[in-house]
Amino acid sequence: MSSIPIDVPATFVPAVGLSFGQPGDEAVFVDAANPMPVRLARGSLAVVPLAGTASAATRSGPFVPELDRPIHLTLSGSWTGRATLLRSVDGGATAEPLTLAGAPWGVFTANANEVVAEESVAGASYYLDLAPTSGTVAYRVAQ
Repeated sequence: MSSIPIDVPATFVPAVGLSFGQPGDEAVFVDAANPMPVRLARGSLAVVPLAGTASAATRSGPFVPELDRPIHLTLSGSWTGRATLLRSVDGGATAEPLTLAGAPWGVFTANANEVVAEESVAGASYYLDLAPTSGTVAYRVAQ
């Protein structure tokens, strides 16, 4: 029984059930086992990826992400050294390394291909601090 009271003048609640299906097939009712087959519709990304190569120490950026979408980092090539993802909320005047539970996060010493963050603060930007000691690292920060 529902805990929602029915107020006068309504003395009934119409039975309404959502369903979906294909033409010619039986309808499937929406429930926990059959959720609505939908996803959030978004427009095209206007974000320009941060990409390039480095064979000497450099800071590359900024990468300004679209909010609430994963940020993907790819590092490739034959290199040794370190690549650290930095985040800034003041246009790059200060850029701090990412942390997770107080420990360094987003610090790489080998090739990588992974989601590193998802931004929710408008105006935040990302930088890649590259310090290869040998070889050339190719990098791409994108959404």
